[in-house]
Amino acid sequence: MAPKQKSKSWLELKQAGNECFKTGQYGEATAFYDKAIKELEKPSKSNPEDLAVLYSNRAASYLKNGNCGECVKDCNKSLELLPFNVKSLLRRATAYEAQERYRQAYVDYKTALLIDCNIAAAHDGTNRMTKALTEADGPSWREKLPPIPTVPLSVREKLTQQNTVNAAKENSKPQQNSTKQKPAPGDKDAKKGQALKEEGNALVKKGEHKKAIEKYSQSLKHNPVEVTTYTNRALCYLSVKQYRDAVRDCDEALKIDSSNVKALYRRAQAHKELKDTKACVDDLNRLLKEEPKNTAALKLLQEVQKKK
Repeated sequence: MAPKQKSKSWLELKQAGNECFKTGQYGEATAFYDKAIKELEKPSKSNPEDLAVLYSNRAASYLKNGNCGECVKDCNKSLELLPFNVKSLLRRATAYEAQERYRQAYVDYKTALLIDCNIAAAHDGTNRMTKALTEADGPSWREKLPPIPTVPLSVREKLTQQNTVNAAKENSKPQQNSTKQKPAPGDKDAKKGQALKEEGNALVKKGEHKKAIEKYSQSLKHNPVEVTTYTNRALCYLSVKQYRDAVRDCDEALKIDSSNVKALYRRAQAHKELKDTKACVDDLNRLLKEEPKNTAALKLLQEVQKKK
């Protein structure tokens, strides 16, 4: 009789799910998270914080597969266990936005910003929802919103402590290839950088891309670790046909966030214009691992492959 195989721990199942997620196998990731949740829900092992993370991870898998309803359910469970979990708030907001439930999405994006005012995705989401709700409900759209929760001071203090610990860990690591990481800005610089970035965004809307490049460049002097400023400036460089500069900005953005979809897409566009088909295809394939149903990337990939 063959010896009975030892069942995997919830931590091993979670790790297997994470590995599948990284390689774009979202269905398989969901299955591993299912098993991990069942293991951790056993009375002897129950741990609310770890369980909240598992529900949030499974929500991310559902979201990547376009299953917004299940994503919302898992985020709800995660937030019951761990209120003000930023990842769960952002995932639920994205799912709400895809379902065109813009009021609920706005509240989640706004709550995430009340916890941490430096979250670029939450700033962008709030701006998109403001525009959509103004178009739908007119100037009085705020009156129709569900209540925005009050974020306890203890939540913000805990985040500050975590950031301090993480920064200390990063600083203690030996730098690879002598590449120095850019320091995070202080509050004053972060606010100034954000204000200059918003001025740049306003210029982009007017089609004044060269002036916007100047504003984004000034913004980066105050906050050199803001991903969206690099991707926004890359968009402007594309518009004025400075393709090598666009590639450089996307490179910088990807050093900060290696799976940033905008940076991958804009670098692919720049590579296409520079006639570097292989680099263009590589970036699009990387992007499609993150978002398999990204229509813009699929369309560009089709265009480039036709020309091969």
